[in-house]
Amino acid sequence: MRIGFLTGGGDCPGLNPALRGAVMRGLDFGHEMIGFMRGWAGLVEGDSMPLDLALVEDLANKGGTILLSSRTNPFKKAEDLQSCRDNFEKFGLDCLIALGGEDTLGVAHRLFSEYNLPTIGVPKTMDNDLEGTDYTFGFDSATEVAVDAADRLKDTARSHSRIMVLEVMGRHAGWVALQTAVAAGADWLFIPEVPCDIQEMVAALKKKLDRGKKWGLVVVSEGAEIEALNEKDLPVDAFGHVILRDRGVGQFISEEIEKHLKIETRFSVLGHIVRGGAPTAFDRWLATRVGIKAMDMANAGKFGYMACLKGTQMEAVPLEKAVSKWKTVPVELYQEVLTLFQK
Repeated sequence: MRIGFLTGGGDCPGLNPALRGAVMRGLDFGHEMIGFMRGWAGLVEGDSMPLDLALVEDLANKGGTILLSSRTNPFKKAEDLQSCRDNFEKFGLDCLIALGGEDTLGVAHRLFSEYNLPTIGVPKTMDNDLEGTDYTFGFDSATEVAVDAADRLKDTARSHSRIMVLEVMGRHAGWVALQTAVAAGADWLFIPEVPCDIQEMVAALKKKLDRGKKWGLVVVSEGAEIEALNEKDLPVDAFGHVILRDRGVGQFISEEIEKHLKIETRFSVLGHIVRGGAPTAFDRWLATRVGIKAMDMANAGKFGYMACLKGTQMEAVPLEKAVSKWKTVPVELYQEVLTLFQK
């Protein structure tokens, strides 16, 4: 078989180990493997490179992606879509393995379901918001970075008797914010799944101040739902998503705290810092396993599916299911840990 690979959307730790696992497994079957550069842009433009053992064997601990990435959406232009289909044939692909999140795998699903092109998905997103898998690689690494940042902010908050607001990534799902807030012992939390109640936060922080705690930490997802923030004029990406860096959620929350509680409040935005660096041991392990699973699926002709983690086992789930909805934080899970922020 001749198998193509691409990595699309935002980069995150684990892409390189996943590619390594898939290619090394593919060598067991004698497959020929090539990588397309910059996500779907590489397939549109026919920009590729051969993938062999020498190239991938030392990628287990490497962050980023050797195939580069972009947020190109080939369904935006008819000519790009046609180029994808033409290049699929030109390169003699028996299968294309796409490593990405909901947008990248959404394209893979449409190519399979609408044009019968054999595709397989590998779940990658630091937001952990892909349906059909218990975890996505990139999430553990991003959360580790966010927790480290939160711990550091607590030190300076304590030293200066101020409140710090930490804004972390999370467009539709608050998994990073939730686990960061709990692991770092934050004083309040905002996630996209629960509408922001500023007064509830203010009351909780005032309670802490009144009992003598003169500093605090608030963790907020960049996609937290705040009615006062107008998004209608904000720019969008190729998939129609608002570019969240311009929302200013962390700044808004910090200004509200200072206004209501008259305590010095600062905010920090982690942004793309959580995307870089070496993957954690868990993400190296998970990424390697889903890479191997994806190649096993390709070898078996199981197209239109995504490799996934269920419990401790690798399974295959239809791409249609994986991109049908976002895997968000259950409200009952949020309520379970809410007691930690109300004391």
